[in-house]
Amino acid sequence: MHLMMIMIALALAWGLRLIPLSSDGTWENRWRRSLFGFLISPLILISTALAIIFMGPEGSMLGFPASRLSYGLAVAFLLITLILGLKLGDRARKTSAKISNYPSQTIAGTSVKFLELDLPYIAQIGLWKPQLVLSQGLLDLLEPEQLDAVLAHEQAHLYYRDTFWFFFLGWLRSVTSWLPNTEALWQELLLLREIRADLQAAQTVDALVLAESLLMVAQAPGQSSLCFCATLYSGLNSDRLSQRIDALVDTTKLPDKSNLWCWSWLLLVFIPWLVIPLHS
Repeated sequence: MHLMMIMIALALAWGLRLIPLSSDGTWENRWRRSLFGFLISPLILISTALAIIFMGPEGSMLGFPASRLSYGLAVAFLLITLILGLKLGDRARKTSAKISNYPSQTIAGTSVKFLELDLPYIAQIGLWKPQLVLSQGLLDLLEPEQLDAVLAHEQAHLYYRDTFWFFFLGWLRSVTSWLPNTEALWQELLLLREIRADLQAAQTVDALVLAESLLMVAQAPGQSSLCFCATLYSGLNSDRLSQRIDALVDTTKLPDKSNLWCWSWLLLVFIPWLVIPLHS
């Protein structure tokens, strides 16, 4: 019976990922659809594995005996998940330690780690309390007003704790890289994250100046490696720059407050736990 649970969870995870990815609708609707599509499958698999481990390799359910094979598969999956998380965490730790050695400066009233690099570069690096890294190339490229707009964009990432939450999303991405549409959903979430930061920044700076700054940095040599211009050009979606600029020019609005009801689908993740009382 436990093996049947695994097969059902795999079928659900695979089937839900086959739902076509749509870029129609408002930013909020796209964000909810993409987050659901990205999260639901790995969470179902993890929840099922935890339920099987909780029930153990002995006993029976609905007259069917439990098996050590299903228990071993659940343990192996969770061990792989844990190892991938530890590897990502170690990489993040090493990167943060390296960034800490960069010289600190105050630029436009913001404390940054300064990078002597001709390539325009700016990024929040770290987890809950990331460090802002900025290069000489960016200072040479942008006017003061444009730099303020870019800094506001990065402050928006800090406001939403994007580096922290996307660390865990990246963890789930590595765990379910074998599922269909994983990379498409990941790239969509990265794009929507940048649009959200753009829109948040546009509440304190001129949206047109931010759009102009985005265009200038995107056209700079070597822009493909820039975090500020992350996901602008991808084989999965070739009009990302225009989407971000259109969102700024059209004065797209962010939701006023978080709607907890939109997270009600998470209850589906706990369905495997409902069968635990049937185990004896």
